[in-house]
Amino acid sequence: MAIGVFDLFKVGIGPSSSHTVGPMRAAAVFVEELRTEGCLDRVASIKVDLYGSLAATGRGHGTMTAVLLGLEGYYPDLILPEEVESRLAVMAESGSIQLAGTKPLSYAVDDMILHPLTVLDRHTNGMKFAVSDEAGELLHEATFYSVGGGFIVREGEEDAALQELDETHRGLPLPFRTAAELLKHCSDRGLRFSEVMLINELDTLKADGVQRSEEEVRAGLKHIWSVMEGCVESSLHREGLLPGGLKVRRRAPDWHDRLLKEDKDRDPKYWQEWVNLIALAVNEENASGGRVVTAPTNGAAGIIPAVLYYALNYAPGMENASQEDKDDVVVRFLLAAGAVGVLYKEQASISGAEVGCQGEVGSASSMAAAGLAEVMGGSPAQVENAAEIAMEHNLGLTCDPIGGLVQVPCIERNAIAAAKAINATKMALWGDGEHRVSLDEVIVTMRETGKDMSNKYKETAMGGLAVNVVEC
Repeated sequence: MAIGVFDLFKVGIGPSSSHTVGPMRAAAVFVEELRTEGCLDRVASIKVDLYGSLAATGRGHGTMTAVLLGLEGYYPDLILPEEVESRLAVMAESGSIQLAGTKPLSYAVDDMILHPLTVLDRHTNGMKFAVSDEAGELLHEATFYSVGGGFIVREGEEDAALQELDETHRGLPLPFRTAAELLKHCSDRGLRFSEVMLINELDTLKADGVQRSEEEVRAGLKHIWSVMEGCVESSLHREGLLPGGLKVRRRAPDWHDRLLKEDKDRDPKYWQEWVNLIALAVNEENASGGRVVTAPTNGAAGIIPAVLYYALNYAPGMENASQEDKDDVVVRFLLAAGAVGVLYKEQASISGAEVGCQGEVGSASSMAAAGLAEVMGGSPAQVENAAEIAMEHNLGLTCDPIGGLVQVPCIERNAIAAAKAINATKMALWGDGEHRVSLDEVIVTMRETGKDMSNKYKETAMGGLAVNVVEC
């Protein structure tokens, strides 16, 4: 299937799309295979091996507990935060899981085998599952890779998946893998980024094999925004320290109270304080394992909501906008951002474990700039320029979370990148769309920079701030 806007914006739980969402989904798929093959009742033991970045920072990113939940049959887009807490409490007390939700099996976090210095060929985020019967005979095994943004790939199916993606891509009404191709569609047909993405989205099949109507696409994107808003609202009512041991204090509630007192009339001069608040709130909620939207990853989940908040509250012409007008801004913003997200997935990566934080925060900042430029009336050339500026000035950004937790520097980094996206948009809109460096060139540069980057700066907590800052 082609990459669509609902692949890039998925509801899940924190703190990481590649280390939490992907592994949970992979484990859930594995137990589905046990059911399909009819061997679930014969399972007596299970073995889970985690490799590379999953093993190196898995504890701080919630990988192990996510795997346990997946083995019980839970999916990240369906499980609620309160279910996460209750099930993990039961598992911790009993030292066992309910495999596929039905079969009791003695298994816990400490039973997982970690290989932090071993990277499998396909991707640094590798995991292997195997189950055996009472006699020790292997019943079923599978290897998965969590490749960023909650996407997973099963070993042995990479070529088939790529071929299917290629065939589906060619069958789209307006296929594009590069910004040049996207701009050509816009030029040839007089369309905007959001309109190209919408046309393709209407041709993309859902999981049940049925195409979405335009009403369904709009409703789905409005739901995505409502989850983002709900994430912020939840965060504003949660005080205290974030989990994990770094003793990072939640700032969003206090900042919100201060803004309500200082900015009673919503003066435009406070726009950056509100943008900062939204980004911090989302990522504090993510860091605590709350419900978030991968946008396109969990580690960068606060950027797009913060910039979309700016579009709805501070963009020219929004002062007296109707709810219908605001809904239209949400839909067009996310479609345009999604179009640019496709370019990063097609040409590079959105995985911090593969290319560093430039692939997460950089991609999100670029996507947000494109969405904002589109709803602020930018031409396709200006939208492409805004996306390019945002990524160009995130090149080389490392992923070096202290303690392997998605907290420092991740939370503040989202706020900085959101402001950077807004500034990139303003710069692009003051130009005519002509610029020296193309978006395609900067995406390729990001990919090549990621290849050259030392592995200690790729979500392993083995370099940078992760080793130069005392954790306690």
